[in-house]
Amino acid sequence: MSSDYSAQNIQVLKGLEAVRKRPGMYIGTTGIDGLHHLVFEVVDNSIDEAMQGFCDTILVVLEANDIVRVEDNGRGIPADIHPDEQISALELVMTRLHAGGKFDKNSYKVSGGLHGVGVSVVNALSEWCEATVHIDGKVYTQRYRIGVSECPTREAGTTVRRGTVIRFKADSSIFETTAYNFDALSNRLRELAFLNKGLTITIRDERLPIPKVHTFKFEGGVKSFVEYLNEHKTVLYKDPIVIAGIRDEVEIECAVQYNDGFNEIMYSFVNDINTRDGGTHLIGFRSALTRTLNEFLKKSKHARKLDEALSGEDVREGLTAVLSVKVPNPQFEGQTKAKLGNSEVKSIVESLINEQLELYFDQYSEVIANILEKSLLAARARIAARQARDATRRKNAMDSAGLPGKLADCSEKDPALCELFIVEGDSAGGSAKMGRNRQYQAILSLFGKMLNVEKTRIEKVVTNDKLQPIIASIGAGAGNSFDAAKIRYHKIIIMADADVDGSHIRTLLLTFFYRYMTELIERGHVYLAMPPLYRISYDKNIFYAYDDTGKDRILAQALRDPEKVGIQRYKGLGEMNPDQLWDTTMDPAQRNIIQVHLDDAVEAERIFSTLMGENVAPRREFIEENALLVSNLDV
Repeated sequence: MSSDYSAQNIQVLKGLEAVRKRPGMYIGTTGIDGLHHLVFEVVDNSIDEAMQGFCDTILVVLEANDIVRVEDNGRGIPADIHPDEQISALELVMTRLHAGGKFDKNSYKVSGGLHGVGVSVVNALSEWCEATVHIDGKVYTQRYRIGVSECPTREAGTTVRRGTVIRFKADSSIFETTAYNFDALSNRLRELAFLNKGLTITIRDERLPIPKVHTFKFEGGVKSFVEYLNEHKTVLYKDPIVIAGIRDEVEIECAVQYNDGFNEIMYSFVNDINTRDGGTHLIGFRSALTRTLNEFLKKSKHARKLDEALSGEDVREGLTAVLSVKVPNPQFEGQTKAKLGNSEVKSIVESLINEQLELYFDQYSEVIANILEKSLLAARARIAARQARDATRRKNAMDSAGLPGKLADCSEKDPALCELFIVEGDSAGGSAKMGRNRQYQAILSLFGKMLNVEKTRIEKVVTNDKLQPIIASIGAGAGNSFDAAKIRYHKIIIMADADVDGSHIRTLLLTFFYRYMTELIERGHVYLAMPPLYRISYDKNIFYAYDDTGKDRILAQALRDPEKVGIQRYKGLGEMNPDQLWDTTMDPAQRNIIQVHLDDAVEAERIFSTLMGENVAPRREFIEENALLVSNLDV
């Protein structure tokens, strides 16, 4: 390395070079989330037009060859020549960072795209991009390659339409994948339709022989959103509580409804951006909710039934809420805008929510009575869970290992290199223990019927003899006490039989992870093992088939001498020898495992509630609607 350091060593990145050099600074990641971020940056510009009242229709199309097209009927990006830059405003917006109408509060009072980098970043990270604008009766178009215009903006005819069309192909040399996930995109677009009353958003997947289409339009706004989330739940009162108002230029809209479940469902948004990591607006909402319920508890007949105040955890059990705020000058943490940082927004939201909740509860005494009873039950359960955890800690303190006896741990100490196989049954567990690589593979054997956590509270979860070993083995706690930094294995693999019973066990475990260790799934730590259904021997060779299609394919190759073919259908993992289990299901070089993703959190919530909840009718309806889609019930 040279010790010379002078002016010639200083590198200046011109135009959009900085974006291509460090894409993660602008879109967070070059994985699938970053790829989707491109779509959302373009859509957010259309949403900003909708928030100003100039757009009521947005279309997103996934074309063949990983091309995306986004259309809206907003005002259209101006195409006239900019007085200072002497190029069209369209080219300026598409090719310059921090250029856009969001800085002019006469054009946009509030917006999601605040830094003027959105569409230019999309352009920079695309192999090519095309912009077509319908404005003032004329059509303007321009094409770009790797963020650079190929020619000046040109007029391409007349039109009665208005709006903008952005069409682009993400650069495969930058992104790990350029294959878009239709469901993940649909989830975000559904959110946007809920947050913008009357806006119609359509997504169409033209990559399929028969295009798949979702159209979203909701007249009730956040109220409709909460009703949608609680559709298959038993609610404590019919209509969601709706809170709305403007204070200090901050527009607040919120809907709140409780159900008889044990989980909190909370979505928060700033200028239609999903703030997954919360922020000051969410802190304000939660503070107001806890404070208000405690004030009403003091005045109620239940005042002496609890020796301590209701906690935030207590008042949020069974809560479904959507909070949407519009802030003129939001301060987000990072370009991906996952968390709001404006300190003043906390007190603004807190005061408005507190005032309107008090007014509502004064008017509807039955509603507050039901919520308080629910919260008191949650408080007693919390106290019982705390006592159970304390007892468990004392027990573990006397046990030097602090790990369940059913766990055969690995010797590797780096969690990133460790795998935990959760296996049902002593027989299968025995084979797995003998067949594993003891260096980095741990085995936890389960037995008996698994608890359905959708129907029970946390205190029963942490003390359940089937789930407590899982919690102890993973080592990160459960529920609100879950700490992802303490995870002992970065691959947690559910290994169950390839039959109906195995599917049931997988579903129960996934429900547990989703409800009480959500970050395990969000961080990509949960996997499903794929054991074979058949062992086929032919001409001294052994083949394994994971479904009937695979079996038929292997047999088709053996038709020359069918008498030499031997077929064994495994009824369970326990029938497999340790070496067979290693070769087919545990060896990283040969196994098939499926990583569990949470692409659509809203739909995941609804499906878990439908399939695992108390209400039978929605479950029957789901089964009837999807029964014909099942190709092999045993897989």
